[in-house]
Amino acid sequence: MNFNSRLFDRIRIGPSEAEAVEETDAPRCDHAGCARVGEFRAPQGRGREGKFFLFCMEHVKAYNATYNYFAGMDDEALAAYAKQEEIGHRPTWKLGVNSKAARMAQRGRVAGGGEADVQDGFNIFGSRRAQEAANPEPRVGVVARKALEALNLDITADSAAIKARYKELVKRFHPDANGGDRSREGTLQEILKAYQQLKTVGMV
Repeated sequence: MNFNSRLFDRIRIGPSEAEAVEETDAPRCDHAGCARVGEFRAPQGRGREGKFFLFCMEHVKAYNATYNYFAGMDDEALAAYAKQEEIGHRPTWKLGVNSKAARMAQRGRVAGGGEADVQDGFNIFGSRRAQEAANPEPRVGVVARKALEALNLDITADSAAIKARYKELVKRFHPDANGGDRSREGTLQEILKAYQQLKTVGMV
């Protein structure tokens, strides 16, 4: 054997298993009887989320090959887990019963405002509430709002204003008032429909 050969220099012999285990502060493998370093984390299982075993490469492979998060769960428990998975296992509640909102409501009410207590050093909310109380905006639904727009009226229009505008527009667009011209008949139909909608909701 030529000990000066370049091929001989490339031969490397790995350390034996006994030599591989050196004294170190690194954690040991959690597998019983194993003295290797535990370099690899493995989850401890359902109910112990966020906790891990530390294994060497050999034992983490063996653990992962047999790991089953759902072991021991029956069909009913699996169905319940799948249902909770839809919301990411987070708590839910009905609108308006959030614990944070409940705490805010219990802290007190703004005098005369009926809202949860807030720090309002510049009286922004108080002045707005006073303005709304002095000039209350009528509550108008979407259908009624569109009907008023068709008559070129705003939401403050009362019954008399609606009737007056309706008569005015009918006279303007009716074929009899335009020498039998029916080119504006579509607009007239929209006006008639809008007026009927306002009557239905009780605004006329």
